Amino acid sequence: MLKKERVAYIQKTLEELYPEPPIPLDHKDPYTLLVAVLLSAQCTDERVNKVTPSLWELADNPHDMAKVPVEEIKAVIRPCGLSPQKSKAISVLSKMLVEEYEGEVPADMAALETLPGVGHKTASVVMSQAFGVPAFAVDTHIHRLAQRWGLTSGKNVAQTEKDLKRLFPEEIWNKLHIQIIYYGREYCSARGCDGTVCNICTTCYPNRKKPKKTKKA
Repeated sequence: MLKKERVAYIQKTLEELYPEPPIPLDHKDPYTLLVAVLLSAQCTDERVNKVTPSLWELADNPHDMAKVPVEEIKAVIRPCGLSPQKSKAISVLSKMLVEEYEGEVPADMAALETLPGVGHKTASVVMSQAFGVPAFAVDTHIHRLAQRWGLTSGKNVAQTEKDLKRLFPEEIWNKLHIQIIYYGREYCSARGCDGTVCNICTTCYPNRKKPKKTKKA
């Protein structure tokens, strides 16, 4: 199967499986999404969704969160892991939003990436899911699937993002990112599929006999 054919098949399959995929992280506005994505680093979305209701009881906007002691934030978000770093980041970014952006999350990639705890992937998620701006947030899971499906040979998420943006039309980036996440969880997980098990892997590479190892930088 040629790459062009793989791309078409993957796009068709994901659209059939997940025509209207919900955003995995519960939120009600750009700020709560930003904090939820920050918390999801090295943590499952499921766990984040269990923790954030208690966090929103403390504060659900930058003005109120900026006044909450870091130790109180840390105590609530501890189940998400990395709580010392994440609690400090939430506190400082909330103060920055109040002081520099009148308490609003900026709809600007570069501005988002200046906030503590907010890298390119987090900024991409916020831009796409909160503001509807085309972006392709690539994490280690999407990076792994893109390699299994022969869509990239890049050793890092930055190269994989460039490759996926080049292969798929811009108007579906935001939706496709979520579709790949759901497919990876359900059919092509790190342990559940090694590139020789799930439907997309076996259709794209019917003659593959050995597990596909993920290239990493």
